[in-house]
Amino acid sequence: MIDKCRTTRLLALAICLFSGGVLATELGDSDKPTADATTRSLQDETIQEVVVTAQFREVSVLDTGNSITVLDSQQIERRQARHLDQLLNLVPNVNFSSGASRGKFIQIRGIGERSQFIEPLNPSVGLLIDGIDFSGIGGAATTLDLRQVEVLRGPQGTLYGANALAGLINMTSNAPADVFEGQIETSIADYETRTTSAVLSGPITDNLGYRLAVQSHRSDGYIDNEFLHRKDTSNIDELTARGKLNWRVSDQLQLNFTGFYVNADNGYDAFSLDNTRNTLSDQPGHDRQESTAFAVESIWQATEQFDVVGLVSYADTNLQYSYDEDWSFAAICDGLPCESWAYSSFDRYRRSRYNGTIDLKLVSSEAGRLFNGASDWVLGIYYRRQNESLLREYTYADGDFTSDFDTRNRAVYGQLDTRLSDRLNLVSGARIEFRRADYLDSEGVRHDTSERLWGGRLALEYSLTPQTLLYGLVSRGYKAGGVNSNPELEPGARDFDTEYLWNFETGIKGDWLDRTLQLQLALFYQKRRDMQVKQSLVKPIAGDLCPCSFIDSFDNAAKGRNYGLELMFDWLAMEDVQIYGSLGLLRATYQDFESFSHVDADPENNVAVDLDGREQAHAPSYQFSLGVEVALTGQLSAALEMEGKQQFYLSPRHNARSNRYELFNARLEYRMQQWDLLLWGRNLTDRDVIVRGFGGFGNDPRNFYQTEPYYQYGEPRIVGVTAKYRF
Repeated sequence: MIDKCRTTRLLALAICLFSGGVLATELGDSDKPTADATTRSLQDETIQEVVVTAQFREVSVLDTGNSITVLDSQQIERRQARHLDQLLNLVPNVNFSSGASRGKFIQIRGIGERSQFIEPLNPSVGLLIDGIDFSGIGGAATTLDLRQVEVLRGPQGTLYGANALAGLINMTSNAPADVFEGQIETSIADYETRTTSAVLSGPITDNLGYRLAVQSHRSDGYIDNEFLHRKDTSNIDELTARGKLNWRVSDQLQLNFTGFYVNADNGYDAFSLDNTRNTLSDQPGHDRQESTAFAVESIWQATEQFDVVGLVSYADTNLQYSYDEDWSFAAICDGLPCESWAYSSFDRYRRSRYNGTIDLKLVSSEAGRLFNGASDWVLGIYYRRQNESLLREYTYADGDFTSDFDTRNRAVYGQLDTRLSDRLNLVSGARIEFRRADYLDSEGVRHDTSERLWGGRLALEYSLTPQTLLYGLVSRGYKAGGVNSNPELEPGARDFDTEYLWNFETGIKGDWLDRTLQLQLALFYQKRRDMQVKQSLVKPIAGDLCPCSFIDSFDNAAKGRNYGLELMFDWLAMEDVQIYGSLGLLRATYQDFESFSHVDADPENNVAVDLDGREQAHAPSYQFSLGVEVALTGQLSAALEMEGKQQFYLSPRHNARSNRYELFNARLEYRMQQWDLLLWGRNLTDRDVIVRGFGGFGNDPRNFYQTEPYYQYGEPRIVGVTAKYRF
């Protein structure tokens, strides 16, 4: 339950802030900006053009044949989102899995990982933060000073390669400003949530600009640990810092430097034996990530025919993930029959990851177009080296487990954009990637592989009118095979194969009604071959009851099929009323797949469960968002949003599902001179939302470890106040 006293105090503070703001406006000095300077009509009576930066060239989202969602800084502010997982419900056919302090594992169109424990991971969804590769470690995806978040759905085989089978998420922060500017923002909310941030930007010289941003975000979390009598065992404590330096060296050369640091020292105490937010853990875990990263981008106008664009990036990350495996305390069975068999254990995973990339490409200029000036072109080479080492410390292990996973990716790629006529454009691209992976662990498992992979894209784009684009595309993506590290697996189950995906998509997008309505509609059909499926066997360590070991592994289903629809719109219905929303419809099923890890299977007698035709995990059949923003006066605006999802399977190994839900969010904003004051709330009806779940084992000794479902719940109702000062 929400703390009603805290909420009352927040509302009172908001009233004081708003009333103080009005008084300040009335008593303001004559030399300060007038109210007209901050008077705001929604989108200046038209919907503004949105530019995608993740493509080889910056291009309007309405001029590219692909299903893309772009969330700008205004949408991030509407939700008061501090992390990427608080934005994903706005994006059609994008879901996430938690099992940690954040929703770090992302699925696009039903494709993506749900967790990581001992096994090395090849991500299905790429994640770039200012050009730096953070795929598979989404804890770094904080929203400080972001310009926009771009979600590209479908395989990005030409653009990004092996880690973008399902799609790509590109997070871009604001660039240095041409004039000196800055802002300070502070926010308070329920559950002792406190956020403070500051931004400074401007020119150093005529050809050198900088931008610095820092943010501290803290919260006690919304778990009460009744055994320890603490309310902060699932706390959030995140520090983020960004720095940018843009240097115009000459008329032909531009250098852009980026530095990024995030330190997340979060708690992890999410599961209870009775599926509430009240836990009994005596050893709460942690979900920690410290990343230091930098990137250098160079843009050199080498000749009149082409530019040379280079990007060098490096990221150094330390992660710690740990949890109380029994979710209880040692004396929970005192005086009960289970006193003689109840177990207590703790599991900890420490990872160190180093990731470096070099991307060099030639991008044609207008004078360098091929075929009588009809074709723009891009030709590039790519190199990535990544090393990830693991130390696992587990109560019931004979000793610590260590592993080392080293991968090297080399690629050559190219793309042609050919204008076949005034209205018809052909986009053709391909990427050939050479990947080598070496794995070695303390249990003697060794695995060395080399693969040659290829992907690409062929699209036709037809301009029905200057404001309307109709497109169709075929694209191919890939996800490298790998090794299952658990030595208890049979030798034939140690390896799993590369997955390939063919994506067929058509859509229409454009500006209508005198540029007051932007709409995107896409239909897609995806065929997955050798589909990689996460499996998990539960094995008692001693006797027939827990403690249990979990043998995680990847297997290949012969086929998978994913198809559906994606709709996004933004409509300025009246001068001061903006309506926006999205809809995702998805049907994702396994084909020709029998699971020996399903709770109903009997691996010892070679009896599997046929999952042919069953829905894939974390693939809701529908999800939607709908919002309206109203400018009540020139300075006061209000927004109300609704979002929802259908229930979905939580794993292929059991039948537990999430719950269907609809959530309501609201915001009231007052702008005056340099001040923005916001009163906001998320999940106003206080719905329980399942963000991770298990259904294939028992963990409560009081009922003899009977198999039952367990759930982790997302954010409950939260109300807050934010004040921002711009200068």
